[in-house]
Amino acid sequence: MGCQCSKFWVCCWDSEQKGLVVEPPSVENEENSEADDLPAFHEYTIDQLRMATSGFAAENIVSEHGEKAPNVVYKGKLENQRRIAVKRFNKSAWPDARQFLEEARSVGQLRNHRLANLLGCCSEGDERLLVAEFMPNDTLAKHLFHWETQPMKWAMRLRVALYLAQALEYCTSKGRALYHDLNAYRIVFDDDGDPRLSCFGMMKNSRDGKSYSTNLAFTPPEYLRTGRVTPESVMYSFGTLLLDLLSGKHIPPSHALDLIRDRNIQMLTDSCLEGQFSSDDGTELVRLASRCLQYEPRERPNPKSLVAALIPLQKETEVPSHVLMGMPQSGATLPLSPLGEACLRMDLTAIHEILEKLGYKDDEGATTELSFQMWTNQMQETLNSKKKGDVAFRHKDFRAAIECYTQFIDVGTMVSPTVFARRSLCYLMSDMPQEALNDAVQAQVISPIWHIASYLQAVALSALGRENESEVTLKEGSVLEEKKNKTA
Repeated sequence: MGCQCSKFWVCCWDSEQKGLVVEPPSVENEENSEADDLPAFHEYTIDQLRMATSGFAAENIVSEHGEKAPNVVYKGKLENQRRIAVKRFNKSAWPDARQFLEEARSVGQLRNHRLANLLGCCSEGDERLLVAEFMPNDTLAKHLFHWETQPMKWAMRLRVALYLAQALEYCTSKGRALYHDLNAYRIVFDDDGDPRLSCFGMMKNSRDGKSYSTNLAFTPPEYLRTGRVTPESVMYSFGTLLLDLLSGKHIPPSHALDLIRDRNIQMLTDSCLEGQFSSDDGTELVRLASRCLQYEPRERPNPKSLVAALIPLQKETEVPSHVLMGMPQSGATLPLSPLGEACLRMDLTAIHEILEKLGYKDDEGATTELSFQMWTNQMQETLNSKKKGDVAFRHKDFRAAIECYTQFIDVGTMVSPTVFARRSLCYLMSDMPQEALNDAVQAQVISPIWHIASYLQAVALSALGRENESEVTLKEGSVLEEKKNKTA
């Protein structure tokens, strides 16, 4: 790492006694350019969010869940194809609908490129949900503690610290200085690999004001005494994140402070960082972490001071985040399969040939269990309507296929994503793109990770003239298909 231990710790403690660096002029919030394309805060219905998440399907869960984390986060997609993250609170949380709406609306006024911004909420009956921008590239915890291809580089760790401090500075400037349970799971990465602070942490986890769900060893000492979160408590949590970035491990602050006092640099620093930073940079980061972790809240820095201290430490500033992270470039596409190519070309004949060859293979696990009723005359008629639809589909009699498949669907006893996909293509062949889109969406509601449903949505959107949405959905279908092929 190139650090001389004795010099390192002398510098650290000398600077500790001198206090923080002098604050420079306020960093611009860049409000003119931030999140320009985001809609205003919106109140959604439960039906809209149920549709967006394919009925809150388990396949769409993107957060850990269970008794310890009862509030589940789902990924989803709105009718306009905007990708979203939906946090669904436990039934017992937020019994006061008015309080929930007021809090959500307040958070929803924030708009910044350092945040995963809150787009809306839902409050119907006992349901309380938040809707935010979807960040597709996992959490800081994933990249820092559970990385698979490469450890996070020093320059990227410094960038994470700066962007997080800028997010907190923006929130503070807008009167939202409190953040509940700031940790590595609250930092998510966008399409470009840039880290953003999740807006979900700006609201309490539940009606009782619970603000911390992590191990008590990581909570601010004043929270243990009073049960209250203050702006200074957030700074304490920021200090624990600096330790995470430095060590690559989730080290309890008390243990980390013991290591600092003992000048045990080897135990505190990630071995993957050897040779990547100077003793001066290491000194400054440890100094900042130490000040954030001061026992007395008033001795901790504020976000503005942290931004000022972190800006001079930045490295490789001209290198995009996705490069530092080893992620595919934003907008890069996977090689398309024959089906993907056919959808891109709007080659409905080729799509028909592929769907006909595939048959009902992808319906395994998607169809509902049938009772003995399936053998009644009514059920036999239903099955016959499907068979007639298949015959018409094979012979390209698309109007007849639509009629037969509709009879099968309307009975509602059995659910088949393939039937919806086939009827969707029939609608496309009949120049009925909106009906085709509706069926393709229904196919994905039944089978959320089915790539063919995404592909058909892309074709229907293109037929409707919604090219940008079509391009995004085609990419999603390609990603789903690649994941399926890898699993197979």
